[in-house]
Amino acid sequence: PGKINISNPEYFERLNELLKDIQPNPNYKLASLTIGEPQFSTPNFIQDELKDNTNLLNKYPKSAGEDYLKEAMINFVSKRFNTKLNFEQIIPTFGTREVLFNFPQYLLTAKENSIMAFTNPFYQIYEGAAIATNSEVIYINLTQENNFKAQLLSDEEFKKCDLVILNFPNNPTAGEMNVEELSIWVQKSLEFDFILINDECYSELYFDDNKKPASLLEACKLVGNTSFKNCLVLNSISKRSSAPGLRSGFIAGDSKILKEYMKYRTYVGCASPVPLQKAAAIAWNDESHVESFRNNYKENFAIANEILQVKIPEATFYIWMKVSDELEFTKELYKQENIKVLPGSFLGREGAGQGYIRIALVENPTKTKEVLTRLNNFITKYEG
Repeated sequence: PGKINISNPEYFERLNELLKDIQPNPNYKLASLTIGEPQFSTPNFIQDELKDNTNLLNKYPKSAGEDYLKEAMINFVSKRFNTKLNFEQIIPTFGTREVLFNFPQYLLTAKENSIMAFTNPFYQIYEGAAIATNSEVIYINLTQENNFKAQLLSDEEFKKCDLVILNFPNNPTAGEMNVEELSIWVQKSLEFDFILINDECYSELYFDDNKKPASLLEACKLVGNTSFKNCLVLNSISKRSSAPGLRSGFIAGDSKILKEYMKYRTYVGCASPVPLQKAAAIAWNDESHVESFRNNYKENFAIANEILQVKIPEATFYIWMKVSDELEFTKELYKQENIKVLPGSFLGREGAGQGYIRIALVENPTKTKEVLTRLNNFITKYEG
């Protein structure tokens, strides 16, 4: 393990710096495939619920979340993962980014020489949490050779860990782990007594009903950990409902951990406004609109498969594409085609992500086809 470099800039800052002196081809409109933000409109029934409850802006929201929102989230978990939770086993949150940043602070700030482990490449807030808690980091490297699955650490590394963060379905690699593979990590969390989180924000963007991504909660049940001891999951409405602005997520699992974390959250000041909770509740309770979005992403991947001959992942809306030199590729693509992608090396450390770019397929199929056609033309010229 090693200390994190606090001077590492956020990856979109690095991208802006990389491209700042390049004049893109003016014959094309900018096409940005960099950010994991759905570009589809939030469904009208969700928007209407928000509008109809603006009168509740005169209410302070509860830090613990309103009961109807908890019930909606519990209902989602029950239907999707066949797992029944009680109120003590779930906390509504202001999205999941805030949890990924402040939960490690709650858990680790008072610990000396704390150690986190997380998948690499990664969503950068994991690193931010390590910096904030002055933790050393053990990287769980996701590579083509291990099929972008989290390989177990050594016993010596497990003994050192205070907190382990997995992210499956994975951003940025689109890697996946099944319930049996996740259950081995549950067993390790019990054996070595560390806290295990799975960030499951992409769990609902799948394309085969027979291959739905598994939850760490299901993995707990598989090995008899029915109280979810040491285990927590995070999920969000942002991707599944094309509603990142609702900032509706949850953390669920071990009730003993959550009871103490809830005390901490009363001081954090990130309770969701009541009108947002009203809108989020009906979104969590509805599945038909999610199926519609899944069909859009499925069509996008079919287009990508046809044009780029890339493998369609089991989940997420990302393509993790191998290229010869991700930095030069990114610069030349922007210059020649006015298309922005994210270099994989910006998303990893110690060489992870080198030789890859991340493409987010978050636009409608018509625009996706046009942009990917330009991208393919560029690849033919540039990569040979």
